[in-house]
Amino acid sequence: MSILPPASPFRRPLAGRALAPIGLGCMSLSWAYGERPSEEDGIALLHRAIELGYDHFDTARLYGQGHNETLVGRALKGKRDKVFLASKMGIFASGEKRGIDCHPDTIRAELEKSLTLLQTDHIDLYYMHRRDFTVPIEDSVGAMADLVREGKIGAIGLSEMSADTLRRAAATHPIAAMQTEYSPWTRQAEIAVLDACREVGTTFVAFSPVARGALANGVRDPQALEEGDIRKAMPRFMADNWPRNLALIDRFNALAHEAGVTPAQLSLAWVLGKGEHIVAIPGTGKIAHLEENIARQDWTIPADLTAQVDALINQQTVSGHRYAQTMHATIDTEDFEPA
Repeated sequence: MSILPPASPFRRPLAGRALAPIGLGCMSLSWAYGERPSEEDGIALLHRAIELGYDHFDTARLYGQGHNETLVGRALKGKRDKVFLASKMGIFASGEKRGIDCHPDTIRAELEKSLTLLQTDHIDLYYMHRRDFTVPIEDSVGAMADLVREGKIGAIGLSEMSADTLRRAAATHPIAAMQTEYSPWTRQAEIAVLDACREVGTTFVAFSPVARGALANGVRDPQALEEGDIRKAMPRFMADNWPRNLALIDRFNALAHEAGVTPAQLSLAWVLGKGEHIVAIPGTGKIAHLEENIARQDWTIPADLTAQVDALINQQTVSGHRYAQTMHATIDTEDFEPA
């Protein structure tokens, strides 16, 4: 049976628009979590998302090396006006070019490729996917500001960057969104970025708000994940950390059951409850999860339940870093001191 969302006027601001608080991260349809769905199934999921009331799709050039933008573009033919569309540039992970490149000329060239793949003449929100430490942030944002003035992008976003970087960027041009991982078990944004977003008028966009499936009761045995699943290389899912984390997950699942919601719905409500300037973009390749994630988006988590989640799952109780060291080195977001 489908889980349908209740009728609700509940909206949150993003780039001058009033959008549903839960959008759709499209990455899972192309990359990262095992075998990708067929193109037919991927397009069917995106169409179902629009039917359910999802009005914010988030993609990136990185996801499937253009596959995701291509898929989203095909799905939105004739439906482009129904969706606030976000994409990202800056990370190169195939062919001769690897690493991060946010030079002004690269930004412009990558945007043109994205417009072609997405079959659109504008992208509502365009992100720098990661900080390029070889280019002053002011130069990269200045190049993106030119694209805003030309009408090719509606607004500028940053991803996985620090509060200081956000403030410097915002002094050059308004920054509509900061996208960073955030869930009960990933709290780095609480160090400084959430407050900085509120300070400069930037919406915080939480990716992996159900902890890459861990807080959606979607992972019981990481060793059983499909070949190529990126979670297998993440410390929290490895054998030396997983048993302790699974014990936390089981207790979290019990809290959700007591509240009459699913674990995913509890995690999403916890994220949204941390500030009215926050939206979440859970990703999935399954329609049932798509329906589940949006079904309780107007549920407000009680303060006492938030406190219970905070006490159970936090920086001190979760075992392992969110990224392996090689990936962690590319992140500009503030981090906690090692225990």
